Amino acid sequence: MSRLRPHIRATLALALPLVGSHLAQITIGATDTIMVGWYGAPELAAVSMGAAYFHVVLILGQGFGLAVMPLAAAAAAARAARRVRRVTRMGLWIAAIFGVLSLPLFLFSERILLAAGQTAELSVMAADYLRIAGAGIVFAALTVTLRSHLAALGRTRIVLWSTLAGFVLNVALNWVLIFGNAGAPEMGLAGAALASVATHGVICVILAVYAARARGLKRFRLFARFWRPDGEVLSEVFRLGWPISLTLLAESGLFMASLVMMGWIGTRELAAHGIAIQIASITFMVHIGLSSAATVRAGRAWGAGDAEALRLGAVAAIVLSGAMVLATVAAFLGVPGALIGLFLDPADPARAEIVALGTAFLAVAALFQLADAAQVMALGLLRGVQDTRVPMVLAVMAYWVVGVPAGYLLGFPLGFGGPGIWMGLVIGLALAGGTMMARFWMRAGGPPRAPLPGNPRRPALPRTGGG
Repeated sequence: MSRLRPHIRATLALALPLVGSHLAQITIGATDTIMVGWYGAPELAAVSMGAAYFHVVLILGQGFGLAVMPLAAAAAAARAARRVRRVTRMGLWIAAIFGVLSLPLFLFSERILLAAGQTAELSVMAADYLRIAGAGIVFAALTVTLRSHLAALGRTRIVLWSTLAGFVLNVALNWVLIFGNAGAPEMGLAGAALASVATHGVICVILAVYAARARGLKRFRLFARFWRPDGEVLSEVFRLGWPISLTLLAESGLFMASLVMMGWIGTRELAAHGIAIQIASITFMVHIGLSSAATVRAGRAWGAGDAEALRLGAVAAIVLSGAMVLATVAAFLGVPGALIGLFLDPADPARAEIVALGTAFLAVAALFQLADAAQVMALGLLRGVQDTRVPMVLAVMAYWVVGVPAGYLLGFPLGFGGPGIWMGLVIGLALAGGTMMARFWMRAGGPPRAPLPGNPRRPALPRTGGG
């Protein structure tokens, strides 16, 4: 245990600001929903659809930014400042190119939503929102890359503070632009879209300025000769990143499929499902932060050729994630009614039925948390050792060949309804987590070897610090 304790402390130092950042990001989305909901129900539906659409597009490009994290961490461990710069710079190039190429998806979103079976009224309103909000996709994609760069260098506090600054700005701009306060014109949906673009832009600028100017980071000269192409590294980031994007898309698709199937059962089941998923998503942010920290520490150990640090760092991250799972399971099984009730009007006549349904879902979610934590931690560790293609295949197989069919079979032919659909999620996530964990330990196991693949040098790991 004494050997593990420093790794637990180092993982926490990296992870806690990232957890806070992810929670703040969820709060930004929740605030948008609440404030637009005050403006009007049709506008709320349009923003909800628009936000989901934006998120799916961002997922397609997010993998390239996330690929920067293990590559930059490995380079930092090898004291290779020039390579850190090359990797991040080409990650920013890909993010910018992706953002520009994806703009037509927002400009022609009305046609796409109509083709997807949405009503004409919703499609028009959501497209009005997306034509403006879509401009933020460039900033959002660049932000993912900058966060990865800073996390790889142990500067995670600035990620938290920039997100909190974005939250404050988003609330203020929503209040001014949606409702026409402080002398501004009342813009409704267009105001919410402009606030979203400004929020993404400010977070991106804060991170870029910090990465370029902060003490200890100037030596990386991140934006020096930024215009110069680097085909070799660009190709490397692209090859590592596209499987990450497809893995994220496959996982998001699993949850979307469960949402669609739940809608086949009934409105109240869908409402209870949505609440339970929201609760599980909030607790899941802890595991995402730990997973990112695991990626950085595994990347550093991989780059330094330190097999023992790789294994101990992985154990530390898994232990911390497991502790969170135990706390979550206790809450889900101990006070499910209180958790579900937070999302419901006490006067709602359907409250009792929705609480009962949600309680059943949270009981399954206790298993769900364990499976979901295992798969996201395994993905983080595998990214750290620059292994993304096989995990992508494992994820697609687990989620879509096993998880979705299992949810349908248990929910409908076997008659278990909503809990059966949730059991399908558990089965798919558990299979993904189990196979990916086995793959990581196959790569990390065995006697220490120097160096590990990917770097000919083996210096000591750099100290993990805050930002």
